[in-house]
Amino acid sequence: MNRRFVIEAVMVAVYGQLLVPGRPVEYLIPFSTIQELYEMRDSDEPVMPEADEDEHVKQKIGELIAFFEESFNRKKIERALQMPWKKSPPLLVNDEVTFTVVYAIDNAHYGETFDPVETELILTALHEKAPIVTDHLEFLDKVIDGEVPVQTYDVEDFEYALEEQLTEEDWKSL
Repeated sequence: MNRRFVIEAVMVAVYGQLLVPGRPVEYLIPFSTIQELYEMRDSDEPVMPEADEDEHVKQKIGELIAFFEESFNRKKIERALQMPWKKSPPLLVNDEVTFTVVYAIDNAHYGETFDPVETELILTALHEKAPIVTDHLEFLDKVIDGEVPVQTYDVEDFEYALEEQLTEEDWKSL
C-alpha cells in the first residue's frame, strides 16, 4: 500500500531523502506550491542560510521545475487545473515515488490563522485524508494550537511517518 502525504513542492527539493523513501510513497502537492518554486528560483532571497546549501537547493528547485515542465507531466498537471480539487494523474518520479498535483483552493475557513499555502495544505490533507509533512515548526504549532483535525509530521520524523499511517477509521475519529 502506498503511503500518502501532503507536502509543499519545495520540501522535495530541500530534503532529497524524501525521494528515496524505501517504500512506495505518493506526495500530494498543492499546485500553488509548484508556482512558488518559480518565485524561489528567481528570487535574490536565499532559500537556505548557507551560501553553498542555497546554491544546491536552488539547483534542485530548477531540476524540479524542469520535471514539472516536461511535456507529459505538464499535460497531466493541466488536466488537474480544469476544476477545483481535481487531481492530476500520478507523475512517476522513480520506482517508489509519485507526485499527484492537487488544484487546491484556499478558502476563508482557516484564513485568519494560516497563510494561503498553509490553508491549502490543511484543506488538501482534510480532502484527501492524508497527513502533512513539513519543516515549518511554527505551522505545526499553529495546527496544534488551533486544534485543526489533520495529522502532521515534522520532516525529521519522516521515517516514523512512513511506518505510522492513519486508516480511514482513524480519520473519522479526528
